[in-house]
Amino acid sequence: MSDDKGLSANISAEQLRLWQIFFPHMVEERLRVKNAGRRFVHYTNANAAMDILRSKTIWLRNSSCMNDVSEVRYGLQRLWNTYRDSEAGKQFRDVLNGLFAGFSEEIEKRFNGWTPQFLTNTYLTCLSEHEDDEDENGRLSMWRAYGEATGIALVIKNSPLLDPSEGLGAYASPVAYLDDKGFEKRFVQIVHNIGSETKLIQEQGRDDIINRIFHMLRFAALSTKHPAFAEEKEWRILFAPTLEPSKWITSEVIALNGVPQPVYKLPLENIPEVTLVAGIPDLLDRIIIGPTQFPVALGSAFEQLLTNAGVKDADKKISLSGIPLRR
Repeated sequence: MSDDKGLSANISAEQLRLWQIFFPHMVEERLRVKNAGRRFVHYTNANAAMDILRSKTIWLRNSSCMNDVSEVRYGLQRLWNTYRDSEAGKQFRDVLNGLFAGFSEEIEKRFNGWTPQFLTNTYLTCLSEHEDDEDENGRLSMWRAYGEATGIALVIKNSPLLDPSEGLGAYASPVAYLDDKGFEKRFVQIVHNIGSETKLIQEQGRDDIINRIFHMLRFAALSTKHPAFAEEKEWRILFAPTLEPSKWITSEVIALNGVPQPVYKLPLENIPEVTLVAGIPDLLDRIIIGPTQFPVALGSAFEQLLTNAGVKDADKKISLSGIPLRR
């Protein structure tokens, strides 16, 4: 078992064991990031960053509108390749049927029924882990990918992503950068975990465990990317309104780059009812102004935006990247 420092205070020991059985990568990554004091960062352009600070929300966009729609299909394909065609998949089906009779077929039926929704009705936003030595300049590859000519990096504290917020309906998931062999290896780990904790799992009951395994497979499909993208160190905030509606997350149709599309707005506010502490003054660590022709103007503008959002000593929260703008 992983060292549970910093995580077990929020959940019971039994629930932590169940997380470690079905979501070992998520538990390990949360603990690693929390124990290291790692922060997160959202790279975007100045217009989007201004909207985030003014509206105190961040958009969750449909997965079909991502930079590369094949990202979700990539994760699903790794899942199907492993489940259907590998020895690890056979072992997984066997260990499931050892828990409850006919269990693998029941899970397949449920997962197959929801698969079209994963492609068309999943909403998400992406963040990256932020290294301490990136405080001044940010990460060049991310500026090139997301900054355009007026890049802004919103660096945030880690607690809203790492501390469970029951009832919100949106979940932070670390991305795993895997090929088929790597995905298979993760399946073998799950098989071992289930086989080692059969009694505990059966005690939860059939309905509880089918729900856990369904979400395990869903998050595996939605949070797996090609290993070539590993430098992004990405985490995703995932929301499925048809699967788990939320009264806190509202929808709106907006036009982005001339394309009308639905978005869901995740509140950047403190919500005691769901134990969420995400108000901008509590959440924001710093802002980095990226490579741009207008660094001074952007710095002044975002100092005012932060002040208006209730951030004290806003000028101390802003740094201008020294990376020259290339055209």
